[in-house]
Amino acid sequence: MADVLGRERLDFDSPVPLYHQTAQALEAAIEDGRLPEGSRLEGEMELASRLGISRPTMRAALKRLVDKGLLIRRRGIGTVVAPRPVRRTIALTSLYDDLEEAGREPQTRLLSLENISCPPDVTEQLELDLSDAVVRFDRLRMAEETPIARMHNVVPVGLLEIGVEDLERTGLYRLFREAGVTPHMAAQRVGAHRAGAEEAGLLEIEPGAPVLTMTRTTYDKAGRPIEYGSHSYPAESYWFEMTLVNP
Repeated sequence: MADVLGRERLDFDSPVPLYHQTAQALEAAIEDGRLPEGSRLEGEMELASRLGISRPTMRAALKRLVDKGLLIRRRGIGTVVAPRPVRRTIALTSLYDDLEEAGREPQTRLLSLENISCPPDVTEQLELDLSDAVVRFDRLRMAEETPIARMHNVVPVGLLEIGVEDLERTGLYRLFREAGVTPHMAAQRVGAHRAGAEEAGLLEIEPGAPVLTMTRTTYDKAGRPIEYGSHSYPAESYWFEMTLVNP
């Protein structure tokens, strides 16, 4: 960081505000690779001192880059250069497969796994009764060890055998295909909320930070519901891409 900022010279006589010049200098360092993704920045005071500006000016520059998605504030870590966002088309694919296709190493930490009676909030989606058995599991999906999604899923018992090792080695849709069950279509809803304390801790973001949410009910070729998922993602790490056509 010292070498990166040591090359920068701000123009104190310019009409361009110092916070804007500082943000531009940091953005250039991110774009040309001098500040690679995952790089941890020093504190506001240290950065301001290196550039000869005030701490509020430095804070404004960092906020500008956070708002643009180039920097993120990681809980317990500080300000780091944001990882490449996960780009997903509107297609029936799993996050695990999308990460692999993008050349990023997906990793999974299983948070919970249990056989229970179908929860009331998913009986309609899975077309089950409260007395029907389901497998419920929560996972933390990571890319290059950076938390990128908290994933909550419910699957009717009997569709496939799910173990800890299975859920940690690959994606759910791949497990379905291995069991001879083909995900064919899904109903999906995208939303957003502010992260609560537990969610923020898992995703390594600040409480109250924006989180992208996605709920999905997936069906096989016979139209049978095979899974319900409720996932959340740090907003700066993820986007959907779609093509719109005027009929």
